[in-house]
Amino acid sequence: MNSLVKKQIAILIVDDEKSIVDFIKMGLEAEGYTVYSAFDGNEAIELAQKINPHVIILDIMLPGMDGYEVCSRIKKSIKTSIIMLTARDEVDDKVRGLDIGADDYMAKPFSFKELLARINARIRNNFPELEDVIHIGEFTIDDGAHEFTYCGKVLDLPPTQYNLLRFLLINNGMVLSKTLILEKVWGYDFNGEENIVEVYIRYLRDKIEDKEHNIIRTVRGVGYKVVAQ
Repeated sequence: MNSLVKKQIAILIVDDEKSIVDFIKMGLEAEGYTVYSAFDGNEAIELAQKINPHVIILDIMLPGMDGYEVCSRIKKSIKTSIIMLTARDEVDDKVRGLDIGADDYMAKPFSFKELLARINARIRNNFPELEDVIHIGEFTIDDGAHEFTYCGKVLDLPPTQYNLLRFLLINNGMVLSKTLILEKVWGYDFNGEENIVEVYIRYLRDKIEDKEHNIIRTVRGVGYKVVAQ
């Protein structure tokens, strides 16, 4: 059984561009977060007061009511961390956002990895009571300590191996193509060969002594999937 503690963590995305909302939502849900979305200021305020999200990713340029006003109203009513997301990268804009209660500020275009890091930082700083631990079968992922445990044994995993095993486990039971794995683990700008995935899969199988490939399974012609029970 999967026990994803991150499912206790709610994130609200507020942006009038559906493509951006869908992009962020897909990535955060893959990380185990519960994600909500709103497309204008009034909807954002109403939803925020209803769900009390831990983090709000808030665009400044919204129809009807701008992100500054939304930020100010929400901060007065609930405890949350707000990351302002905007196409503008002017110092005055940042200062204004921070002055009215925003916790962080990112300019578009942005890296999802950086956004995720900032979200995790806000959660650690503002909600330390929320453990950043995930239990999947015999595996335990402690992102705070950057540590993997399997059957009670701590695995010595370099960063890329850690990220690869984590991605496979978060998608426990799902078949993942090499292309998708490369995008999510190595990044969209990776220019190497797909065979690198095979090499790292072998590393992981050795680390968890999966000689029969019962845990990390090869789906021929498609990719890989983890079966952790």
